[in-house]
Amino acid sequence: MTRHDDGVTLPAAPSAGRIEIDGLAKRFGPLSVFEDINLTIGEREIVSIVGPSGCGKTTMLRCIDGLVKPDGGEVRIDGQRVTTPPRGVAVVFQHFGLFPWKTVFENVAYGLRLSGVPKKQIEASVLRHIELVGLAGFEKAYPYQLSGGMQQRTGLARALATEPQVLLMDEPFASIDAQTREILQFELLRIWESRPTSMVFVTHSIEEAVLMGDRVVVLRGRPSSIHEVIETGLPRPRTREVLSSPRFNEVREHVWSTLMQEAEQAERELQESR
Repeated sequence: MTRHDDGVTLPAAPSAGRIEIDGLAKRFGPLSVFEDINLTIGEREIVSIVGPSGCGKTTMLRCIDGLVKPDGGEVRIDGQRVTTPPRGVAVVFQHFGLFPWKTVFENVAYGLRLSGVPKKQIEASVLRHIELVGLAGFEKAYPYQLSGGMQQRTGLARALATEPQVLLMDEPFASIDAQTREILQFELLRIWESRPTSMVFVTHSIEEAVLMGDRVVVLRGRPSSIHEVIETGLPRPRTREVLSSPRFNEVREHVWSTLMQEAEQAERELQESR
């Protein structure tokens, strides 16, 4: 066990880390978004990140992917410092990010074509991953012909087709209905069990963070920093039964109360400033 500067006890980081975040900080002009982020993510681990709006969850994800340059610290993947988007890293976005003029097949094939993969290999991989996410039979459909859940399955297949070592999930299920969201959560867990990767899962949903993660990272403060890292202690593979388990409820309530404390403090400060 380790201790944070504010006295909070944190679980020890995994000894074998694929992603290493060391002293990461980001500013936009005079606004400091987050600072002193230190985190190690293992090779077969899902880490969920939660925190209030504006705390820099998505920005941190973009620093890991090399799309945003940090103002302090660094990110290393497999020991290599990230300065540009690295190979072996895939991102699934909240708003699908599909090309509307491309079919499901062509959307899924996009990353492979960019990488110069041979045509026959692309066809085999694309069909395999379309089937993996449950879209067999929709290869020739266009995004406008698909439901939101099917569009997100297409985005997931596109990411998985590149066989990434690191999968970054930026609130991937936030814009779809609750029923489809739950279905896709367990679909993603099923797929991950068959081919584990290092996954960073950003979400506003506390329940989703606990369900998906081996650990939940809670960001707090302005600028934000890691307030607490919680090991969920939930068994894998995970089924719907885990949602009613005492441990799930315990972790969910702990994260909720932690974030509510900050929300109540912010409300008090707002009232006092008036």
